[in-house]
Amino acid sequence: MDKKYFKTVYALFKKEFQNYYNSPIAYIFIGIFLVVGNWLFFNTFFMVNQASLRNYFDLLPWLFLFLTPAITMRLWAEEKKSGTIELLLTLPVTDWQVVLAKFLGALLFIASALLLTISLPLTVSSLGNLDWGPVVGGYLGALFMAGAYISLGLFISSLTKNQIIAFILALSVSFAFFIIGADFVLNGAPQFALPTMKFLGLGSHFYNIAKGVIDTKDVVYYLSFIFIFLWLNTKVIETRSWK
Repeated sequence: MDKKYFKTVYALFKKEFQNYYNSPIAYIFIGIFLVVGNWLFFNTFFMVNQASLRNYFDLLPWLFLFLTPAITMRLWAEEKKSGTIELLLTLPVTDWQVVLAKFLGALLFIASALLLTISLPLTVSSLGNLDWGPVVGGYLGALFMAGAYISLGLFISSLTKNQIIAFILALSVSFAFFIIGADFVLNGAPQFALPTMKFLGLGSHFYNIAKGVIDTKDVVYYLSFIFIFLWLNTKVIETRSWK
């Protein structure tokens, strides 16, 4: 890969990212994300009476579960419906470049929304002795979790022209991957399936990172998950199933 390859990815990525703030979707997403997240956190914060953001990071995967499909549902479905995908894919760019640009644009948008929550740890730290290790781990885990949801949502969006179907499917499949490693699911699972289910669960890896301990296996899991669904996305585009 030469510099030209990455320059093309950057140009496409920049356009994708700017598109969010050129529409009401960005402001609706960020508004809901901040209001709901802050309200749910502070609703229990003073009851716990502890300088910790653990409850907030427990909420983040559930917020992303609903909001991320709302972002990804249009990334391919809308282009198919409007016909702009034909123009996009006839440009001198590769399928990987287009997929990476859409993924990175959505991920940076999520990161910008997370950045606006920095007031939470600052507020909590002013009220008590906040342990910043789990805070850093929580934000890092949130980015990995968002990346996983986005890659999955992108893939599903490439399968249909209908944004509502893309949203419902992305929500359902993301939920399945999230809870498959949850304790209440594992308790009812056969013993031989427990290691596999725990490994596949998006949630179990997130909570490991959110503790502030970065384990290589959790990072590798998320990077592998993201790569697999981005690769599947390129395969769908290669088949030109939208024709």
